[in-house]
Amino acid sequence: MTRRVLIRATGAAHPGQLAGLGRALARSGARLLDINQSVTFGILSLEALVGLDHDVDLETALSAAGDTLGLDVQAIQVSAEDYQRWSIEAGHPRLILTLLAPHLPAGILAEVGCLTAEHGLTVELIHRLSGREPLDGGVPPYGACVECWLRGEEVDLEALREKALALGAMHGVDIAIQEDSIWRRHRRLVCFDMDSTLIQAEVIDELARRHGVYDDVAAVTERAMRGELDFQQSFRERMAKLKGLDEAVLAEIAESLPLMDGVERLMVHLKRLGYRTAILSGGFTYFARHLQQKLGFDEIHANELVIENGKVTGEVREPILDAERKATLLREIAEREGLCLEQTIAVGDGANDLKMLANAGLGIAFRAKPLVRQQASHSISTLGLDAVLYLIGYRQADLDGIATRE
Repeated sequence: MTRRVLIRATGAAHPGQLAGLGRALARSGARLLDINQSVTFGILSLEALVGLDHDVDLETALSAAGDTLGLDVQAIQVSAEDYQRWSIEAGHPRLILTLLAPHLPAGILAEVGCLTAEHGLTVELIHRLSGREPLDGGVPPYGACVECWLRGEEVDLEALREKALALGAMHGVDIAIQEDSIWRRHRRLVCFDMDSTLIQAEVIDELARRHGVYDDVAAVTERAMRGELDFQQSFRERMAKLKGLDEAVLAEIAESLPLMDGVERLMVHLKRLGYRTAILSGGFTYFARHLQQKLGFDEIHANELVIENGKVTGEVREPILDAERKATLLREIAEREGLCLEQTIAVGDGANDLKMLANAGLGIAFRAKPLVRQQASHSISTLGLDAVLYLIGYRQADLDGIATRE
């Protein structure tokens, strides 16, 4: 009858320890069923589950190997019931919980532990994706990020995300929870909103300021927020107030638009990693084209200003790019590129991005208003736009390694 044994080895790490333990297991005729090893500050921790089909004194063999290798080695018998329970649990779906912030307070671990336990989830693995904190204790480059792998039976994912959002707000930490799948590391298309996502401005407000009609435009925006106007009505009304604006002002504003934190680093890595990138904006092609030339987006879709005799006419060419059009474009680009929707990522900050975020395999509300954060599946508010790389699962060390080899 098969006997199953959990091997646990700890001690100061040295080369050759895995080989020594492996030889002791091989001489005992053990079959490797599972293994996990890590080294932290020079201390090795190894756990291996093995199966034995015949009677052998494995414990003595491992103890002798441990003495030679400088390791404390334990051999723990695993009952058939425990093995069966472990096998069933390993078949449960996995969730990925990501913690992001400039610094991660230690207290968040206790809170996350309580939250996951409340939902019957086991924390399988915790590892760091971000770089190390500087010796002077300053903010880690590109923020701090820890990823937790969770397993459990059927979970009310929406309720879990709602509680995680509230918990993160209390501690100044972004907590993102996504289902693990084969697609997580195989996303291939990233679509971005532009205003207040790629740039730290709302272009129509900047145009209105330069044209001396900012208060008028803001009043229309307020009416739309109260539900008195739909997006297309409010957009046309705001555009009409820009009639007569000199085209030269567009170039001046384009050159001075402040980029969002982290956007340049994000675009460099997305291009290196082979992602297709697109701007899907309710703003204007004039400014989206400027960002395309500056940052290397593969394609842009936005509203086309009508300009005649060097002046803005106050009109845009049809169709107006609204929330429905953004979602449609995401689907159309994915289909054209031979991708399924699970391979897409969408990033935006406004209510008119919600349909696009919902259709994407990974929808991210970036520095969004509370209502948008609540309705989106994932959000980033504490770090720059390059934190999107953490949600895809990339380690900073791996990304730095790509840059070093180029």
